[in-house]
Amino acid sequence: MNDAFGHPQSVVVLGGSSDIARAVVALLAVDRCRSVVLAGRNGSLLGQTARALQESVAHVETVRFDAAETENVDKAVAQCFEAAGEDVDMVIVAVGELGHQEVDETDTARIVRMLTVNLAWPAAAMTAAAAQLKRQGHGRIVVLSSVAGYRVRRSNYVYGSAKAGLDGFAQGLAESLRGTGVSVHIVRPGFVRTKMTTGRPAVPFTVGPDRVAADIVRGLRGGKAVIWSPGILRWVFGTLRLVPQAVWRRMPG
Repeated sequence: MNDAFGHPQSVVVLGGSSDIARAVVALLAVDRCRSVVLAGRNGSLLGQTARALQESVAHVETVRFDAAETENVDKAVAQCFEAAGEDVDMVIVAVGELGHQEVDETDTARIVRMLTVNLAWPAAAMTAAAAQLKRQGHGRIVVLSSVAGYRVRRSNYVYGSAKAGLDGFAQGLAESLRGTGVSVHIVRPGFVRTKMTTGRPAVPFTVGPDRVAADIVRGLRGGKAVIWSPGILRWVFGTLRLVPQAVWRRMPG
């Protein structure tokens, strides 16, 4: 249950090896979060994160799942809630794969994987988590979307279209949960320096995971439904969305 200051005491992270999610959890630990469940595919990274958290969080558990296997979504989410051992205050959905556009767009198997990992599995997991939180009568779902989905570009349309779908799904889910005590918060970061973007050139307004985490925590405290990171991207992409398609397609990727 959230403490008297509204700080979450129990958190489930779907995508527990995500650099952004790990940075968020580190900040929540400072606010006396006492229980964290880290779930994901990479057991080694989950273990490393769990060991680091044990210095500041009383109860840390790990759960394994593969986001390419949609038939196991309900089981994975249920295991996470069971591992928490108490009501869950927040579920962070940080599952995703950036991929490689040049390869992905010509490979049907890669298209299926990218849409599964970035859209189908997270959307199904959010649905399962929402059902659990509704039974509690309270809780927040924080989903990592991307500015790449705000207006899809030719240069990364496989990843961008998946994120656009997830963003839209999260908006609809948020509306469906009104009045239940459960809320959905959509995070739209720009280019973030993480292990997922290693080797890729930085772009304007590039930030690190710690900055995104700080923006997320600040946005949650302010009750924001949509959190941009950095905040200036809200205005940048709001303007870019109005650019005519004929001009948009000629802009640098």
